[in-house]
Amino acid sequence: MLLSFWASARVKSTFNKYSQIASRRGWTGAAAARELIKQRGADGVRVEETPGFLSDHYDPSARVLRLSPDVYHGRSLAALGVAAHEAGHAIQHAKKYGPLSFRSLVVKPAMIGSNLAPIIATAGFFMQSANLVWLGVFTFSAFVLFTLVTLPVEFDASNRAVAALQETGMIDAAEVPGARAVLRAAAMTYVASAVSAILQLLYFVLRANSMNDRD
Repeated sequence: MLLSFWASARVKSTFNKYSQIASRRGWTGAAAARELIKQRGADGVRVEETPGFLSDHYDPSARVLRLSPDVYHGRSLAALGVAAHEAGHAIQHAKKYGPLSFRSLVVKPAMIGSNLAPIIATAGFFMQSANLVWLGVFTFSAFVLFTLVTLPVEFDASNRAVAALQETGMIDAAEVPGARAVLRAAAMTYVASAVSAILQLLYFVLRANSMNDRD
């Protein structure tokens, strides 16, 4: 929990810091995302505004890139970095990037496992049933796999984002560290999620093993 809170606080503080630094070329996040999508062969993807703070995401099923108001209308390094990152996901989808395709396959089992596993495992603890706890371990493993495969997907999107911003001239060399800092901070939230999921899975495994030992 502490790791997750730290990662969330870091991405917010970093975004707020670089949202105060205007990009020299003056692109808005929405305009940059549309241009990158067009130039990188992800035609047909719509860019829309969505409510919330840092609620930015790409929906592969609808082929829609949704940007939060601060990013959609923003002309800062933070807005460009986040918009380009999400455009990177649209480009991954268009290029049939393997890890993204695999993540799409496991997303439903992962969400089911994330919701059901704690309930199943807790029931096993109360009933002193190692079998129930192991069932929780099995179902939660899908969520752990999802968090792990998310890492290369997110890091690749960030790398694509920085490279595309430079190659298209939307930012210059002096602005790269700022855009990269925002994306690096955002990536830490996914690292924290993966670490937290692994630790929770290990906890379930240790509890199940201790029950087996008593039996």
